[in-house]
Amino acid sequence: MGFFKKPTLRNRDDKRTRAAELTLRESIYPLCLVTILFFLWGFSYGLIDTLNKHFQEVLGITRSRSSGLQAAYFGAYPLASLGHANWLLRHWGYKAVFIWGLFLYGLGSLIAWPCLVYRSFGGFCVAIFIIGNGLGSLETAANPYLAVCGPPKYSEIRINIAQAFNGIGTVVAPVLGSYVFFKNTGTDVNALKNVQWTYLAIACFVFALAVVFYFSPIPEITDADMAFQAESTHAGTDVQPFRKQYRLFHATFAQFCYTGAQVAIAGAFINYVTETRVTASGPTSSSTAARFLAGAQGAFTLGRFAGSAIMKFVRPRWVFFVFMTLCIIFIIPSITERGNTGMSMLYIVLFFESIIFPTIVALGMRGLGKYSKRGSGLIVAGVSGGAIVPPLLFAASDSQGAVNHETGHAPTAIAMTVPLAFFIAAWTYTYCVNFVPAYRDVADKFSTTELGIVNAHANDAENQIGSSEGSGGVLAKDEAPARKETVQAAEKM
Repeated sequence: MGFFKKPTLRNRDDKRTRAAELTLRESIYPLCLVTILFFLWGFSYGLIDTLNKHFQEVLGITRSRSSGLQAAYFGAYPLASLGHANWLLRHWGYKAVFIWGLFLYGLGSLIAWPCLVYRSFGGFCVAIFIIGNGLGSLETAANPYLAVCGPPKYSEIRINIAQAFNGIGTVVAPVLGSYVFFKNTGTDVNALKNVQWTYLAIACFVFALAVVFYFSPIPEITDADMAFQAESTHAGTDVQPFRKQYRLFHATFAQFCYTGAQVAIAGAFINYVTETRVTASGPTSSSTAARFLAGAQGAFTLGRFAGSAIMKFVRPRWVFFVFMTLCIIFIIPSITERGNTGMSMLYIVLFFESIIFPTIVALGMRGLGKYSKRGSGLIVAGVSGGAIVPPLLFAASDSQGAVNHETGHAPTAIAMTVPLAFFIAAWTYTYCVNFVPAYRDVADKFSTTELGIVNAHANDAENQIGSSEGSGGVLAKDEAPARKETVQAAEKM
């Protein structure tokens, strides 16, 4: 790529680089590398959904206690996105956070190994918490990186395509759980021992990937770059202090509510199917329900690709509005219906959930300029909803008593009212970004800009000065004193 002469982890945030106007071609390699990360945490997330039900069976724990896996996993996100990962992002840069996140992911995977062998649920939750810190760090950097790496016009499309590979990971994990981990083992001790090799393989892979990231010359995108993009599109809101970035705070709230609902539905899916679907041979088994979960995650992945394609022709905010609204409409029948009908409703809900998370990230970061890194940490912290809503759903389910297949009493189906309420709360942001001018105008200006497409790098330092010699693709010190002052002032806030 030629952006840096040698591998480096620390970069100055008060200077603009050539990354401010990356073209489609220049952004392909770094985007492909970062997309690998999305598959990794999709796989990890899908594996947890599968293990949730099997821990209930193998260890004999309640549904609400098994949700401790989700609580540990997503509870780590705010610690990462608002704490250590965000600090690294603001003081060192994206590459440093990628490597740090991969290290924590690998460390947690190694710790998970003995915990699975000795059937320690508490120890495994600790390992998942460390993995969650690693993945939270990766999401703190990867989501905003995809949103800003390349022409701003295609931000939502880029992030949704990359997130589609996250969906592929969530499909692979339940299939692996059904056909490999828990095949013919039932509640036998080997049911958990079989998973240890997967976590060992994950550890080896992510450590190797961290080395690849270190030596890869991926472009670093600074606060000054983002301030330049916001100014060039005339949609910047960074002239206001950070505490007045109300669109950002609303996006964070929506992310919290939506992610909580999504995680709760996926985490309870196997329980839902085993409680509501009865065939001539009896209730659906957990292994069969895991295969249905893989199919539902396949619908989720298909929705990501379909949504990304539609965004090429329809403004992302409208696609966002339709998909979010349909999530609410189709989850309602899943509460009252049973059997294949109820399960099909959840399939449709997962299809329309597909683009919501990445689109909130992309739209929420619009116009943040020099606040982009701080803002991305806040939006990713909204993922912590995944630690709050699943326990609420499972607690509501436990309160409904035992399953009765003869009468159709299904506690998990009734508890789907919990994610429904959080969907409705998240919908408020969807409404505002389409019908409130202060939200809508910023989104539209970024969607129509030709930055990075027409006259790419016309504002580069070497083009402005007339020579690239010695500039390294960074603005000369006396070229942008005002921009430097504004960025430094933002850092002090």
